[in-house]
Amino acid sequence: MRASPSKSPQVLDPEQVLQGLHPLMLSGSLLISAAVGLQYLGQWRVMAWVFGANALRIFLNVLLSKVFARRLAPSVVEWARLAVNVSILAAIGVLAGWSLLLWSYVPFSMFWLYGMNGSGRGRALVYIGVMDGAALLSGCDPFEPLAFSLLAVLSFLMTEKRAELLQRSLEHIIEQREQLARAQGELRLLHERAFEQEKFSSLGLMAAGVAHEINNPMAFVTSNVNSLYKDLKQQQPLAEPLKEYVDEVLPATLDGIKRVNAIVSDLRRFARGDPEVYSEYDPNEEAKAALRIVQGQLHHVRAELELGEVGKVVGRPQQLVQVLVNMLANAGQATAPGGAVRLSTREEEDGIRVEVRDTGMGMTPETLRNLFQPFFTTKPPGMGTGLGLAVAHSIVTGQGGHIEVESTPGKGACFTLHLPRVAHRPSRSTGDRVSAAAA
Repeated sequence: MRASPSKSPQVLDPEQVLQGLHPLMLSGSLLISAAVGLQYLGQWRVMAWVFGANALRIFLNVLLSKVFARRLAPSVVEWARLAVNVSILAAIGVLAGWSLLLWSYVPFSMFWLYGMNGSGRGRALVYIGVMDGAALLSGCDPFEPLAFSLLAVLSFLMTEKRAELLQRSLEHIIEQREQLARAQGELRLLHERAFEQEKFSSLGLMAAGVAHEINNPMAFVTSNVNSLYKDLKQQQPLAEPLKEYVDEVLPATLDGIKRVNAIVSDLRRFARGDPEVYSEYDPNEEAKAALRIVQGQLHHVRAELELGEVGKVVGRPQQLVQVLVNMLANAGQATAPGGAVRLSTREEEDGIRVEVRDTGMGMTPETLRNLFQPFFTTKPPGMGTGLGLAVAHSIVTGQGGHIEVESTPGKGACFTLHLPRVAHRPSRSTGDRVSAAAA
């Protein structure tokens, strides 16, 4: 099951943030304009000129922000606002004198001239240059424009740096939120798969219980049919119908009962959860047992068994059956009807080799890279937990062997188990972990 992607929050647009500050900047501009006009109290002509010029400047700024901003590009609007403000303020300075209150416009203007990625630096330099040039040409004391220009530059750079740090902090918070959302999705997925694994474990215990219950009546049936067969063979002569039973029916019945008993025995041994001790066993017999267990899942394909002379080995036979059952089941699921799944064994120089080969759909390179990762699966939701091959890899490597996989999309796959003649005996803690995983 794939975790549903969470909706990622969008990074705030700095230009939108600045537009939200326009009402505050307008209020500040009104206060400075009022202060500049009031300092000429008594000089009514100059005062009227200052108030009129500032009223025109504020009106044009509002017009540009509210009307033309919808029709023109943002950069065009900002340059237009720059031209309006710097030209009117320079005119006020030339005609009314360069008061300290008027110069306070310069650092204050840096706030609305600021833009991300250096987009406002050019406007800031033009603004300072025009104001300083007009002041110097009109005979203003050069230290006044120098002082406020330095203050304006520092204000601009500090505002830019502060906004940059805030932007990085915001992006970092958003990235952490996205990582948390992904982690929650993965945790939910792991929980669902663990729940499925718990169900499979319960089914295994139930299968072991069912096999145990079947074992007793099957022993009774086996004993009775075998006794009947022996008694009829000793009765001579036999009627023709009974002779057919002795020659054909009862031997075939006993063979079927033998197969059922073998399947029940394999199922009980496979589903048993107690730790398995190291012992000597025949790999070929375990291969046969694994094939019998999964025979029902391979009914749509041709199951082939090719056993070589491998002799006895020392290890954990129950775990080998578990590995082969998993690989044979996967091979059957990956192979279309009419295909083939082949299980083969042969001796190697330093151990034995067990192959599970199929003619199925094969695997992509990406699937091969993640094949033995826990919880990785290419099966639909509810069809697999992604733990089978991970546990198989732990079992084989825990006994000193290794697994090789060859596959090409559309051309099937081949899993090759290389097992030592005598399995390695890991430390107690490692062995317990492998046994727990196998269970």
